[in-house]
Amino acid sequence: MEKKTTILPVFTFLLLSILLLNSCKSEFEQIRTGGDVKKIYSKATDYFTQEEWQKAQTLLEMIIPNVRGTKEAEDVFFKYAYTFYNLQSYTSASYHFKTFANTYGASPLREEAEFMSAYAQYQESPTFRLDQGATGQAIEEFEFFVNTYPDSKRVGECNKLIDKLRLKLETKAFEEGKLYFHLRYYQSAVRSFENLLKDFPETKNAEQVRLMILRSYYDLALNSILDKREERFKECRRLAAEFLERYPKSEDLREVQNIQDNSNKQLKLLTNVRYQNQSAGSGS
Repeated sequence: MEKKTTILPVFTFLLLSILLLNSCKSEFEQIRTGGDVKKIYSKATDYFTQEEWQKAQTLLEMIIPNVRGTKEAEDVFFKYAYTFYNLQSYTSASYHFKTFANTYGASPLREEAEFMSAYAQYQESPTFRLDQGATGQAIEEFEFFVNTYPDSKRVGECNKLIDKLRLKLETKAFEEGKLYFHLRYYQSAVRSFENLLKDFPETKNAEQVRLMILRSYYDLALNSILDKREERFKECRRLAAEFLERYPKSEDLREVQNIQDNSNKQLKLLTNVRYQNQSAGSGS
């Protein structure tokens, strides 16, 4: 009898401990570990509405395998994608929105998913000084959206965002050209600025870009070997004349005219040197 009275209090203590631990579990933990799909879905929706994104994402992720092929699946996948966006996991958000759009092609939520896939990429676009892979991807996705939904009320917003992203790419190209110029890589600077005009023909900075091309080409000519100077100074003269014709009221007219005058002087010097060399050669 003494052994039984010893065991009973121990058993009671363990039972009370288990009950106490269960009562201490948060509602989230009880739902998460309960295994009831309907309850998990309901609570996940509550958390989503309350903007508790991490809890909502955790619960939604748990039931994805269980809801495939059901009427709840669209809602679960769509909310799941949004939790990534609201947690600022933009690359994952873009992926899940795109997956949703591809999976549920007939869904009324597809248009929003396509837009959000692009917009999440837009959020990933970094400062112009960094790699612009995400910027290019966002532009492609916005263009895809505009082409796919030409009557969407979001088309105007997409076009504004595309312009903003393209301006970032243009700024990067311009700064790269300036960097080449300051490093005295003049040929690379010329190529960079010329490509900028090709890639962004509507740029508002065309005058400044053409001025940088002229500056780069002039410094290239000055630092060229003798055999290449004549060709390059002639190109400087042509670029200067073209600039003066395009921008007759430019604030940089004096600089451009000086480059033009100096290029003509250099060409005269080269002509004189060639004439003197020819004369010396014929007299020997």
